[in-house]
Amino acid sequence: MSDSPLDAAPPRRCLVTGANRGLGLEFVRQLLARGDRVIATSRHPGRAHALNQLAGQNPGRLHVLPLDVAEPKTHAELARELPLVTDGIDLLINNAGVLHSGERFGHVAAAQLDDSLRTNGAGPFLLTQALAPHLAEGAKVANLSSILGSIASVDGFHTPTYAISKAAQNMATVLLAQALRERGITVIALHPGWVQTDMGGSGAQVTPADSARGLLEVIDSVGLADSGRFIDWQGHALPW
Repeated sequence: MSDSPLDAAPPRRCLVTGANRGLGLEFVRQLLARGDRVIATSRHPGRAHALNQLAGQNPGRLHVLPLDVAEPKTHAELARELPLVTDGIDLLINNAGVLHSGERFGHVAAAQLDDSLRTNGAGPFLLTQALAPHLAEGAKVANLSSILGSIASVDGFHTPTYAISKAAQNMATVLLAQALRERGITVIALHPGWVQTDMGGSGAQVTPADSARGLLEVIDSVGLADSGRFIDWQGHALPW
């Protein structure tokens, strides 16, 4: 087998949402380490210090742009800006999300359910729709879901607004898989494990580095035949 640089795959053009911290930031680090080009989004790019430091270390390969997945007008603004930094997207990672902790039955606020649905459920669907014209033929869309969005796996009243919104996102994944199949675009829902992030908490079992590494391996391995599947970070199929 030749080790010629000519045999190496061209760098992927990637877009990662919610990239200012946690798993999103780790995705950016690992994609850059692979030689890919990355567009990283954050609600407040000026405050994304670690992300901006990475951009300074990777001139021309990492661009940081504003996006609030819960606000569709920012989806349109991002879509307008994309041609200035890339000629297409090979991998879209819908990572941005929100979790409202401490919810108890009888005290779940409508505002929290609305926020969860707009951010976790509608956000990835509407953003993918807005960016669809920029997705390359054969691109991949990875929606960061959760086992908590699996209806078959419910074993108690846990994080209800998050669980409801992730179940909605799972349906969005299946619908997007249908809508984009004719263009050869694969869309999957991914469970990252219980990850040691601000959202997952200090008691979580999986490091962001291990989760991102496993998820990227899963993304690499799937093809159009897998579109619409729900898979965990170790490659195991999950029940809806």
